Amino acid sequence: MKEESPAALEEDLKELLKRCPAGTYEAALQFRKNKDVVQIEIIVMGIIDRHLEPDQREILAKSDDTLRMYEDLGMDSLTMLEVVMLVEQTLQVSIDNEELRDLRTVGDVKAYLNAKAMGVEPPKRSKTFRIEEVASLMPHKDPFLFLESVTVEGDEVRGDYKITGNEYFLEGHFKEQPIFPASIMIEALGQLCVFYLLKGEHAGLTEKVDPKTIFFTSCDGVKCRRICQPGDKLSMKIRVSRVRHPLACFSGEINVGGEKTATAQEIKLAFDYFPVMDGQKQESSGSSQRVHANGNTPNENGKSSDESPRFVKFNG
Repeated sequence: MKEESPAALEEDLKELLKRCPAGTYEAALQFRKNKDVVQIEIIVMGIIDRHLEPDQREILAKSDDTLRMYEDLGMDSLTMLEVVMLVEQTLQVSIDNEELRDLRTVGDVKAYLNAKAMGVEPPKRSKTFRIEEVASLMPHKDPFLFLESVTVEGDEVRGDYKITGNEYFLEGHFKEQPIFPASIMIEALGQLCVFYLLKGEHAGLTEKVDPKTIFFTSCDGVKCRRICQPGDKLSMKIRVSRVRHPLACFSGEINVGGEKTATAQEIKLAFDYFPVMDGQKQESSGSSQRVHANGNTPNENGKSSDESPRFVKFNG
């Protein structure tokens, strides 16, 4: 590829960054000429600033690396994509869409682009899913979905749900004194466990789990320590204890405003994988015969020897 002349480089960068704040073009020029990674932060912040409204720029100017691009800054996915495209052109790097989805904070963006520019592996980070992503993945649907955001980090999953007061069951629980049912709080923890089975990574999950096969089997050691009412935000956390197909065990807790609200020592779910098509090899399974989520093995026709349902789906 023919190397770009200094004059052409300067002209291209000026045109590319013409609406960015002062200093962005100069930093980009230094990076392109000398691969000076110190300039990356100035470039990224300048490109983000260029795509913001005046009130958003004030928030950005007063923030640190913990500022969340979507929740705090109010950027939408389309604007974020525009930022990324301009960064790609300026730094001459390629950003994968799947990697982009995990960049949540200003600090995430900086660290990721620094690694890309230096040609090293980007740092591992937790994966956060917003409400529309959660809704698209979960088998539970409105009005019986009690997760608004989910963060997966290793064997731990965190989720939030704010009680609005418009939940249909609050009309009868109780009249003129709406109380969020303790059973629904445990249901919300169970939904967080379901999410882990769908998006978490564990040695016991050898294939992709079919969401239609996830069922609640038991819940032990449950304690509820306070009532929850409209306006309260449930901060939930579950941790995987063990997974061995077709069972997965978790522990969980809920806090409201830093106060412990509910705990469950063990939540147990049954699950199964997506079926293997005829002629396909089941490479990751330790056995040539799959055990269905109801604990039975399939017969020669692929059906379970006992078709009667054993579990009730975790939907209350």
